[in-house]
Amino acid sequence: MIDNDTVNAIFDTKVVDESGNKVGTVKQVYLENATGQPLFASVSTGLFGTSESFVPLQDATFTGDELRVGYDKDKIKDAPRVEADGELSEQEQDRIFDYYGLGTRGTDRTDTGHGTTGAVDGRYGTDATDTAADYTGTETTEAAGQDTSGPNTDDAMTRSEERLNVGTQNVQTGRARLRKHIVTEQQNVTVPVQHEELRVESEPITDSNVGDTLDGPALSEEEHEVTLSAERVVVDKETVPVERVRVGKETVTEQQQVSEDVAHEEIDLDEDGTDRARS
Repeated sequence: MIDNDTVNAIFDTKVVDESGNKVGTVKQVYLENATGQPLFASVSTGLFGTSESFVPLQDATFTGDELRVGYDKDKIKDAPRVEADGELSEQEQDRIFDYYGLGTRGTDRTDTGHGTTGAVDGRYGTDATDTAADYTGTETTEAAGQDTSGPNTDDAMTRSEERLNVGTQNVQTGRARLRKHIVTEQQNVTVPVQHEELRVESEPITDSNVGDTLDGPALSEEEHEVTLSAERVVVDKETVPVERVRVGKETVTEQQQVSEDVAHEEIDLDEDGTDRARS
């Protein structure tokens, strides 16, 4: 449980839920005015967020550098939020108590004996003995932010300002893949082919061949057969590898501008009715 001895140490510490999941960072702590007992912490759950979610400190424990609370991360992130200036209206108080099932701050619950619940920075020293279980029966809540001044401390005032924390995150922007498919096309190829044709030749009877002509009967019937041949086109196909294709990627660095509003506190000195600004 968070008490007055540990409240100062939890500012800007990491907040984890009951399962150990990171929720955000502690920005403010809200105390019971009558007792000084810590009641709530406001948690910043975004990188550039200007509003904070409330979470009860009733079942919270602080070990090492993290504050573990007894609620789920989604429950906390969906809780009523308050602007970073810390102002908290009565209606907002009722929403917080009702959201976490802690009742409301209505007059019908004043039997707890507590008066006003004041939101301070948690650095005030008190001698409170009541427990944070007495959430109900509160009247008004005002946020004074994180500070070191108070009735039981020194006379210093802390000036705070917001700082931008800009980083990068890898996200998937697309996927590429290689796919091949079959395309059929027609090819025209000219191939020379040969064939045989008949050619009839006659030659005159001469002294050199007259003997061949007189060999045999004077008159006869006969046949002489000649075989013709021709080339035919034969088509055959084979599959051969022609190239290899792969997809590669490279990292390209570019500059991007980030613009965000940041707030800071300024302290004014009011001396003898004269305001003096201190930046």
